[in-house]
Amino acid sequence: MGHFKRSQASIAACVLPLYNDVLGYQPFNEQEEADKRVILAQLASDPDCFDRSALAHMACSIWTIDPRKTRTLMVHHNIYDSWSWIGGHADGEYDLAAVALRELEEETGVANARLADCGIYSLEVLTVDGHAKHGEYVSSHLHLNVTYLAIASPDEPLRIKPDENSGVKWVELDNAIGLSTEPWIAEHIYRKLIDKLATVNLG
Repeated sequence: MGHFKRSQASIAACVLPLYNDVLGYQPFNEQEEADKRVILAQLASDPDCFDRSALAHMACSIWTIDPRKTRTLMVHHNIYDSWSWIGGHADGEYDLAAVALRELEEETGVANARLADCGIYSLEVLTVDGHAKHGEYVSSHLHLNVTYLAIASPDEPLRIKPDENSGVKWVELDNAIGLSTEPWIAEHIYRKLIDKLATVNLG
């Protein structure tokens, strides 16, 4: 704990709320325990980690479910060529929950989602292979990912965001795993997010 207290003393005020949220988060499994340490270390040591120019930079995802906890909202991601969750980069913003909600609306059209009261829903350090975006090459890098849980109505109209995805749809929870063409994400992340739902009271 002494290490974290020393780290907190040197962290910029704008970073401290997220740092404290991550510090107080209870990991769900060994993957989250390890990744929590990495994220805390980067938040404490790299003032540029909210900018995507950093090799390891902050990002967020939003696992969106219906009120009955039977379906999740997914997009067909252009770069990954896979059905996936929704998210984006911090890009200099420190309120990642607000960023996640904005990404949800921008990528799917869902404007009336609410965040679950649990705060941070999961943590991940995700590898991103090099790829082309908007005609330019983006080198391989790490996403220091903070995931939030959102509840939305399947009756809301959906739309794609053509520069990001080519499809948006609600799917049965277990189908999210089969729809993904990214085996590690499907088995280690989506399975975790589904299993965690049993521990959450949506109110």
